[in-house]
Amino acid sequence: MKKIYGIGTGPGDPELLTLKAVRIMKEVDVIFAPNNKGKNMALDTAAEFIEGKEIVFLDFPMGKVTEEIYIQNAKIMEENVGEGKAGAFLTIGDPTYYSTFINMMEFFSDDVHLEIISGIPSFVGAAGRSNSPLAFTGEEFSVIDRIPLENPKADSLAILKAFKLEEDELDRLERFGFEYKYIQRASLPEEIILEDKSEILKERDYISLILARRKK
Repeated sequence: MKKIYGIGTGPGDPELLTLKAVRIMKEVDVIFAPNNKGKNMALDTAAEFIEGKEIVFLDFPMGKVTEEIYIQNAKIMEENVGEGKAGAFLTIGDPTYYSTFINMMEFFSDDVHLEIISGIPSFVGAAGRSNSPLAFTGEEFSVIDRIPLENPKADSLAILKAFKLEEDELDRLERFGFEYKYIQRASLPEEIILEDKSEILKERDYISLILARRKK
């Protein structure tokens, strides 16, 4: 049987890779990663542990990914892993949150054993870097990718894909009674942490998020 791992590489700092992720990356026969015009944060994070490995790049056109593309790439991965061999798909953060890997899982054949190797999610890494508690006992915490139109029930929010946010959305968050921090490329040398709305709106980096907490 073939084996394919979905490995989370965390927020970007190689020191935040798990020991298990490092071991599996060293053991597998082939590495898979999205083809992002020559840039791949997951590969950069794992670089010292996959040196000399065969790397197969897969195309996932941003904003244009269809079910057919997931099916096609799952097939490519299977074809590149020999019988009794193993491959690993690398993804930033954790594979179970907003990742390409979980969208492909249902399209692998029964001849493939799938296993997820957890990584530190981006919002957890960002919370640590910005000293932002995500949830105290008894609180409700939500991970979302847009600011809702209605006041959420949660006490604390992680809003992913913050590069899309506009001023009216941050205004709405303030009206709902939240204070917030913008974290860009958490754990990396180019990390930015902002609390001023005017400064936040100048940033348009894909690797960014907002951590918001309801004021008491």
